[in-house]
Amino acid sequence: IHFQKCLKLFSLCHYGATCVQYRLVVRDVNTLQILHLYTCLDQIVHMEWSSDSLFVLCAMYKRGLVQVWSLEQPDWYCKIDEGSIGLVSSRWSPDGRHILNTTEFHLRVTVWSLCTKAVSYIKYPKACQKGIDFSRDGCYMALAERRDCRDYVSVFVCDDWHLLRHFETETQDLAGVEWSPNGCVLAVWDSCLEYKVLLYSLDGRLLSTFSAYEWSLGIKSLAWSPSSQFLAIGSYDEKVRILNHITWKKVTEFDHPATINNTKAVVYKEVERKPVVGSADLSIQQHISMGSTLFNTQSKYEICPLPVQVPVVKPDLDRANPKVGVSSMAFSSDNRYLATKNDNMACVVWVWDMQRLGLLAVLEQTSAVRCFQWDPRRPRLALCTGNAKLYLWSPAGCVSVQVPAEGGFQVQSVNWHCSGDSLILLGKEQLCLCYMEVGEEDVK
Repeated sequence: IHFQKCLKLFSLCHYGATCVQYRLVVRDVNTLQILHLYTCLDQIVHMEWSSDSLFVLCAMYKRGLVQVWSLEQPDWYCKIDEGSIGLVSSRWSPDGRHILNTTEFHLRVTVWSLCTKAVSYIKYPKACQKGIDFSRDGCYMALAERRDCRDYVSVFVCDDWHLLRHFETETQDLAGVEWSPNGCVLAVWDSCLEYKVLLYSLDGRLLSTFSAYEWSLGIKSLAWSPSSQFLAIGSYDEKVRILNHITWKKVTEFDHPATINNTKAVVYKEVERKPVVGSADLSIQQHISMGSTLFNTQSKYEICPLPVQVPVVKPDLDRANPKVGVSSMAFSSDNRYLATKNDNMACVVWVWDMQRLGLLAVLEQTSAVRCFQWDPRRPRLALCTGNAKLYLWSPAGCVSVQVPAEGGFQVQSVNWHCSGDSLILLGKEQLCLCYMEVGEEDVK
């Protein structure tokens, strides 16, 4: 399937949507048959499904426009025009009947109701890494605010958008807010200039404060475990610190050493090889039909004997946002594993066992890792490195799969279907839908 400037998102396991400039295409996930084709007023920059998969939001930021399309009533649509105040962000509320638009310069957040056509305004939203977050049950919204050179957090009830709590945070420059999956605790963290994580209850009480060190670049990423038992904090010192949900103290910390000598860890190294094809054995027709995929570099994983030296790139500390520190973390759906990536070891993904709190596996790729994501149903990790391959890890081992696409297809990101039976491989101008064998670790 070939698309230009496309984005692929799954709805509730039934539909998939793609954007091709100003067109929105809705397909059946299983058959890829086109179900609906919508035409927007301008090129689509952002697209998002409603929680019940009945509506699709398309945002055109340059024109300050949002259009909403209905799958049940294809002739119905909604147009929201923010006018001269502009638009920088648009998203659904958890109920799928309200749209939250953030205006330029973060002057306000506008809440539009599709049911009553009512409009609500929330002032002083802060422009930061993650300024808005909804609780998993969709009942509450936390909003980071900046007033009078101080940071605040407001908690709203999503049913009628009334203010439940408003409190000042003990941060110098708040960088983000994130609810725990059970919705009981709100994590607030400071900018990278100060290592500080604050944990608040729903009623605004400060439960705990955690700071690992001072006078150095601090937090770079943060992730809750699905059970809310652990909070993982990745920092610029190349470590991940794990907090427990009872005392909010550090349980352990994970290092990312340049030399791996942990005997309980398995190091998988990708090894490439060029396929050898005799020209005398192939006719001209075979060359044309097989295309360039026949001559793509193939690869496989080899288990390396310890100790193993991991390739490290020395960052330029004089430049802004240096390529150092743990920028990506993700827990598996069963809480058993944690995957991390250290930016100055861009070709390596680390997998940690959360039961024994130790390193389990290391995946060393030939190119920098662009994206990794866990299967939502099984302990299976998919990753890509910007080439024509998909890489999968599970406790049983690793596999490298060549994507059967022509024209120099390069996988930039992956997105699992909610059933875990398929996933989207997204390139710059193409996408591919990959189906998995049911109950198997191999790709069909």
